[in-house]
Amino acid sequence: MTIAAPAEAASALLDRDEPGTALLRILTDSSADLPQVDPGRVAAAALRGRHAGSDFAELRSLAVDAAAALIADDPQYSRLAARLLAREIADEAVGQGAVCFAASIEVGHREGLIGDATAAFVARHAAALDALIDPEGDDRFEYFGLRTVQSRYLLRHPITRQVIETPQHFLLRVACGLTVGEGEQSVAEVAEFYRLMSRLDYLPSSPTLFNSGTRHPQMSSCYLLDSPLDELDSIYNRYAQIARLSKHAGGIGLSYSRVRSRGSLIRGTNGKSNGIVPFLRTLDSSVAAVNQGGRRKGAACVYLETWHADIEEFLELRDNTGEEARRTHNLNLAHWIPDEFMRRVEADADWSLFSPSDVPELVDLWGADFDAAYAKAEQAGKAVRTIPARTLYSRMMRTLAQTGNGWMTFKDASNRAANQTALPGRTVHSSNLCTEILEVTDDSETAVCNLGSINLAAHLAENPSGLLDAMDWERLDATVRTAVTFLDRVVDINFYPTPEAGTSNARWRPVGLGAMGLQDVFFRLRLPFDSAEAKRLSTLIAERIMLAAYETSCDLAERLGRHAAYGETRAARGQLHVDHFADAAPHWTDRWNDLRARIAETGLRNSLLLAIAPTATIASIAGVYECIEPQVSNLFKRETLSGEFLQVNPYLVADLKARGLWTAATRDALRAANGSAQEIPGLPADLTALYRTAWELPQRALIDMAAARTPYLDQSQSLNLFMAAPTIGKLSSMYAYAWKSGLKTTYYLRSRPATRIAQAAAGTTAVIPAPTTEEQAAAVACSLENPESCEACQ
Repeated sequence: MTIAAPAEAASALLDRDEPGTALLRILTDSSADLPQVDPGRVAAAALRGRHAGSDFAELRSLAVDAAAALIADDPQYSRLAARLLAREIADEAVGQGAVCFAASIEVGHREGLIGDATAAFVARHAAALDALIDPEGDDRFEYFGLRTVQSRYLLRHPITRQVIETPQHFLLRVACGLTVGEGEQSVAEVAEFYRLMSRLDYLPSSPTLFNSGTRHPQMSSCYLLDSPLDELDSIYNRYAQIARLSKHAGGIGLSYSRVRSRGSLIRGTNGKSNGIVPFLRTLDSSVAAVNQGGRRKGAACVYLETWHADIEEFLELRDNTGEEARRTHNLNLAHWIPDEFMRRVEADADWSLFSPSDVPELVDLWGADFDAAYAKAEQAGKAVRTIPARTLYSRMMRTLAQTGNGWMTFKDASNRAANQTALPGRTVHSSNLCTEILEVTDDSETAVCNLGSINLAAHLAENPSGLLDAMDWERLDATVRTAVTFLDRVVDINFYPTPEAGTSNARWRPVGLGAMGLQDVFFRLRLPFDSAEAKRLSTLIAERIMLAAYETSCDLAERLGRHAAYGETRAARGQLHVDHFADAAPHWTDRWNDLRARIAETGLRNSLLLAIAPTATIASIAGVYECIEPQVSNLFKRETLSGEFLQVNPYLVADLKARGLWTAATRDALRAANGSAQEIPGLPADLTALYRTAWELPQRALIDMAAARTPYLDQSQSLNLFMAAPTIGKLSSMYAYAWKSGLKTTYYLRSRPATRIAQAAAGTTAVIPAPTTEEQAAAVACSLENPESCEACQ
């Protein structure tokens, strides 16, 4: 439906002192195509909340909240709430002078928000750009998506704090901010990108949405920094770089494996080092102090290799007990794990810990070269101490269970297939804040990545007859082509907070195209998340996106040139990412053959193209489930500035309605079960299987699906794993299985509650005392020697 500004009609009714009548008419009009919505119920709730002197605008705002509060009863109330909110936003923007797109840009430029280049482009093409605005665009939003846009993304007048753009103006502004050149061709490109976003087929990451077209166009999502060198100036220079990156809304991934361990000799003073913990404590305070442009708190993840002699103190950084001076509560922690460590865990062998000052070469080595250097250092007696590998591994599992932190990321898998590691000395030293980016770093280059995600649910075929035609593949190809083109634009237009970031991004031109809404695809096709069909379709989607992305990068290379470091890549040697996976069986073999021939001729514009990032915010905007994850619950809470609201799985509701089961009793049962559909009385078996939550799925299925798509991801994926009641044994088996499956990285361990080890027996929840060393070793041994018995993987 077209959402028209209601100002004249509402004003006439208010003149007759009929705000309730005005509201009911607008509610009735807005819900005409929503048969399950009762406008009178919403109007009554809004009228109960008004006070003497409430005008129509306030009454309408109360109606938005009233409709949102009913979403758990019927998801169609989300559409009504969104339509009312869209009218509220439009009236506010018009009140600030934003009567059309060109006017909103003019207001923003006058108030110092819009960049000069964007303002000039819009002024030159005002009529053509105004005509692009889709009047149906706002009606594609669900309520919580639109509320997110309103509260976090729309530009606001610096004095009045009123919005100066509508959601469609916002999306068109983002597109204009990424244009290059002039004339009709540029306007046509802007139109293509705007329509893609307006249909919610694709959305760039938050930094691009925040900053495209503004005076501070920092549009990159994440930065990876190599470990500071083992010297004071380098350490504090890293702090300064991180502060500048965090100020401009960058998530940070930082290796800390080069800094010497506690007790190491400082030759200049003949003293002993305090190790990495005091420096990380300082970094922790810096991250907390410098937020991301006032919009998000600063965020960083520190990576440490498991041979570093401070690893055990590193594992204690997020503990809630112990010496506060040796705790960090803002930093995320991740392990950078060589295969040799996991092999020794399997073999129940010893593991040697070193100070980097004694073995500086280990940081830059991986695979067989690392294994040889590590063994040589052991033989030379350079180890600070030696411990059973399983003892350290079980301590890592305990930290995961208690804090969700200490993410398991695998050094050799991350480097082995990396396009950027063709030459000796080029090494991926860590991932990023969210574990999906894998790029080389050194002291002179800070890796950068620009992200965006395709809404897979928007690319389903209309009448599929099977998996191979479940998706509209041609439409998906077209979306990928546009997305990659504009992600590549970010490299040239972007503001770089540090010269090291600008240098790296210009040489490698990496981008990270990802996806969201995979769970929506499975719901619509009625595929249980752990089914063989779901895994196969997920793999096909990943393959098709990679094909189209690489083809687009070839097109860009032909027009604009290869990236500067192309000669240093595996692709320049005829090796594509998929070639490193012997079990990969590409479906579109002819296209792969053609692609290889093209790359040999034209090269690539981008060294890396694929990464599946977490999409919590943009998935909410698009109204789909986050990235590649299964649903966490069929009933979940959303928080807005107006309060907390419940949201229910609309697919489950539709199925229950079709079977006459969506009743008050069913709703009560769903609430009582905390969003689990498994115990709803009378629910058919096919629905209980389809609507299981992440807590009710075997984690082996998530790992297998992630492993199957890995050949078609030249970076990585933010893979959360879920375990309601984690134990050392379950976790040991699960992460060993992830490593053996060839995963490059994993992300959070989600548990219930997240900061405890839950005890499921007798229906109680309690903190389990820390197991003894002997108990931990026994649990690890049992799980590794009997992997099929792991409850998490069944």
